[in-house]
Amino acid sequence: MGAIVRLLWQTVFLAIGQVWANKIRAVLTALGIIIGVASVISVISFLNAGRDWMLNQIDSAVGSRTMWVWGEVPDSQRGVMSWSDVRVTTYEANLLLERAPSIEDLTPLCQRSWEIAYQQETVRGAAIWGVWPSWHDVEARQVELGRPLSRIDDEERRHVCLINEVAIEELKLDVDPVGDYILINGRRFLIIGVLETKDGGGIFGGGQPRTEMYIPFNTHKMMDPYSGTWFQANMVDADASVEAKAEVRFVLRTHRGLSGDDEDTFDMDVVASAIDFFNNFAMVITGGATVVVAISLFVGGIGIMNIMLVSVSERTREIGLRKAMGAQPPVVLMQFLVEAVVLCVVGGLVGLAFAFFVTLIPKAIPDFPLDDVPLSFWGVVIGMSFSALVGVVFGILPAIKAARLNPIDALRHE
Repeated sequence: MGAIVRLLWQTVFLAIGQVWANKIRAVLTALGIIIGVASVISVISFLNAGRDWMLNQIDSAVGSRTMWVWGEVPDSQRGVMSWSDVRVTTYEANLLLERAPSIEDLTPLCQRSWEIAYQQETVRGAAIWGVWPSWHDVEARQVELGRPLSRIDDEERRHVCLINEVAIEELKLDVDPVGDYILINGRRFLIIGVLETKDGGGIFGGGQPRTEMYIPFNTHKMMDPYSGTWFQANMVDADASVEAKAEVRFVLRTHRGLSGDDEDTFDMDVVASAIDFFNNFAMVITGGATVVVAISLFVGGIGIMNIMLVSVSERTREIGLRKAMGAQPPVVLMQFLVEAVVLCVVGGLVGLAFAFFVTLIPKAIPDFPLDDVPLSFWGVVIGMSFSALVGVVFGILPAIKAARLNPIDALRHE
């Protein structure tokens, strides 16, 4: 065993010497390997960084446990049913909280764009939301000043509101506006709290943060009974989407008296669907990148085979001399096979260096979403493994040719 290891070690150093002696030829030969390895490591690294970025965006924007439910007229009932026949109700919201174990928190939502005013300042088309007090937990947004909405606010339809910091700037309110009154669609509302402003950028935002106002759900419905209603809920766990959707479907179908053949008069979605969409998209990108990498590695493998055949031809007398001195065919085969693998691994290392510099590019681009793209460990493992595999697959034929040379004919070779 020790002799084999020593022979293998000497062969590796001999192979490195051959590569170093023909540096330019080795680089040109391994160009396909370099491109292939750099591509696979870069693609996997960017996909991993993109997935992490997307999950962070989801967590900061809506939360990975978020679920939405709304009324939906079935295709077969278009023109027969109206939206008022299928819209979700607060009674159904309470049913879901009571009978759907996978639902942790829930709030009904409604929204209108109304004019808001304070003294001489006016903001037109501001988003006014009607919510339950549980919205604070569902949306994970608490007040920075004042107090949150309460159940009594909703039950008594109080004219109270929460605003964000952008509203303070646009309406030129006091730094602490709690206790001030503003007009919402011509009605007087008391500001009871200030919410932290949610970032409007990212994949779920609409650019810069905008003025937001939240009022009790029943107050909103009193002002506009015809505004659309939907539910926003938090599941007990991000992986509970299948159970949550099944429970919501069972509860709503039972309550609405839908039989087995009746279409759902509601619809739902979960954030997990966006994650699944990204994963599927990543699979498509990975598949396309795999084709490119496979072509690069195949071209690189052909180059490796070609240069190794040339090397065998150039070193025919050397091979004959080694055989005449007692070198067995397996030893000669191993020598040339190791040379091919070393050449591919060196190409893989150069490709790894290129991939590292590619992952640094986002840092040089202002406002690029992925400010940090670390090298993927598995990308490096896959890239380097494939480069070594190419060396074995495409180096075996020249190695066999060298091992089969007749020493007498080889010594006579000119």
